[in-house]
Amino acid sequence: MPIVKVIEVIASAPEGFEAAIQNAVTEVSKTIRNIDSVYVKDFKVHVSDGAIHSYGVICKVSFRVDE
Repeated sequence: MPIVKVIEVIASAPEGFEAAIQNAVTEVSKTIRNIDSVYVKDFKVHVSDGAIHSYGVICKVSFRVDE
């Protein structure tokens, strides 16, 4: 029976929320294998001088643990 582990990560991107989520997956994929899903827990924007500077996400990444 496979075991699934969940970690929480924070990522951002200046282009938008989709790019921030992709950055999270890209970075986690460098050290974690068998990623099954990503649950976006929260969205945020970073503001500078009254304008959006970057978009951020807090994600829960689920992956299967090797037996």
